[in-house]
Amino acid sequence: MARVTGIGGVFFKTRGDKEALQRWYAKHLGIALEPWGGAILKWPDDTASDKGLTVWHVAAKDSDWFAPSDAPFMINYRVDDLDGLIVQLETGGVAIHKGPEQHENGKFAWVLDPDGNKVELWEPS
Repeated sequence: MARVTGIGGVFFKTRGDKEALQRWYAKHLGIALEPWGGAILKWPDDTASDKGLTVWHVAAKDSDWFAPSDAPFMINYRVDDLDGLIVQLETGGVAIHKGPEQHENGKFAWVLDPDGNKVELWEPS
């Protein structure tokens, strides 16, 4: 049977200024933008012991997992140094919504982007 082998991309609409939102992700989360305006995140650049993986999950329709965002999605970004990123975010004026928290599979923190989307930051164990 043919099957999905991974996430090929993450695409979402902005609620406001596209370029401003792209700059926010570049400035605060270090997502390097390509000339065409998007980013390419390469697994070989990830140094975690799991060598890179993507989690896929469907949330129940009454889930409050993405709150306080009213978006029907939440993107989880793998990071190489969550504590360092939190310092950068706070220095840059970005409030940490929740975290950091230690779980069995790593450390997590959450922020809201300028569109109000909840963003999950994950440093794998």
